Amino acid sequence: MRTVVPVQVRRLVRHEVRAGGSLGWWVLRRKHGVRAGDLAVGYTAPQTAMMYGMLFVSVIETVGLAFLIPWPAVHRVVLGLDLYGILLVLALHAACVTRPHVVRPDGSLRIRYGALFDLTVPADAVATVRVDRRYPEGRLVTVSEDGVLDLIVGSQTTVTVELNRPLPYVRPLGGRGDATGLRFHADDPAALVAAVRAATAR
Repeated sequence: MRTVVPVQVRRLVRHEVRAGGSLGWWVLRRKHGVRAGDLAVGYTAPQTAMMYGMLFVSVIETVGLAFLIPWPAVHRVVLGLDLYGILLVLALHAACVTRPHVVRPDGSLRIRYGALFDLTVPADAVATVRVDRRYPEGRLVTVSEDGVLDLIVGSQTTVTVELNRPLPYVRPLGGRGDATGLRFHADDPAALVAAVRAATAR
């Protein structure tokens, strides 16, 4: 499989499988990868309205096409694709809700975006952490010329982490690099920053 199927395809399939599994976590109101003593911090607030907007549009499109397409075979194919699209939007949102950022008791960080991005930052790699609201342009994962990685949600980041050393990361489609710093969004950046500082102080 590794030699025949491109890494981008494998990662997309893995993402969809994990996102689909997140629907179960969402229904059960459970968080993935959050243990006793951890602080879970969400990051979905800037995109929730957009996600439900996409879901609403998808439902309207599905209903509309059901009345407009007269050919039964084509109707079944389009209906299947539309229902899959609706499920995918729900799964993506569920993955983001159930896979929050995590601050461990030792001060290490787990920075995530659904099933697409997952980066563990050891406590000894953190030089400083602060609340820092920015509005960068770019895709979900954007890396500046100086190697700072932005994990952008809703066109914003709210936390900046300066690192003691470059940290390897993997992009959603498999590309790799080393980050000299991190900026990401958290719905409650003050709580996250306070938890990291308190843990490292201990």
